[in-house]
Amino acid sequence: MHINDQHHESELLISLKKGDVSAFEKLYYLYSKRLYGNILKMVKSTDVAEEILQDLFQRVWEKRETIDPSKAFKSYLFTIAKHLVYDFFHLQTRRRNIEAYLIGKSTASYMHIDEEMAFKETHAIITNGILQLPPQRRLVYTLCKIEGKSYEDVSQTLGISISTISDHIVKATKSLKAHYRSEHAIALAFALYLL
Repeated sequence: MHINDQHHESELLISLKKGDVSAFEKLYYLYSKRLYGNILKMVKSTDVAEEILQDLFQRVWEKRETIDPSKAFKSYLFTIAKHLVYDFFHLQTRRRNIEAYLIGKSTASYMHIDEEMAFKETHAIITNGILQLPPQRRLVYTLCKIEGKSYEDVSQTLGISISTISDHIVKATKSLKAHYRSEHAIALAFALYLL
């Protein structure tokens, strides 16, 4: 910048400090294209570059009274631009981290809900299947598999042989598996129908 240009810029800055809008517009005209090009190289987005440029000149206007006309105004502007670009990237990184955290939390939460729903659905199907067993088989299955009693204890309680208990358990298990497959297939078909 030539001495005359520096003198002219100093006069514009003195006028700007006093709130002269015309001086502000002239300074904007002098520097906005170079600043915009520099910002655009860093952020790679025309919209973001324009927004940062507007923020930059808004700050200049708001802080006009603190500007020192004897110091290089160009350096002042490019320093503000650098800080605004840094703030932009910092904010983007924070947003991405927050989004990743929230997506992780919601996915884990949905997975937990899905698992809980699947467990409840399976439990309901099996409970329904147990209720459909013949009374003696249902009683044997409940005592052995749900209450955890041994075959010997159930044999003594009900007065039936261990082999009869074993037969009831095998048939009940086979029946419950068939019931589960049937009910699960119906639930799956219904879910697919809803999609």
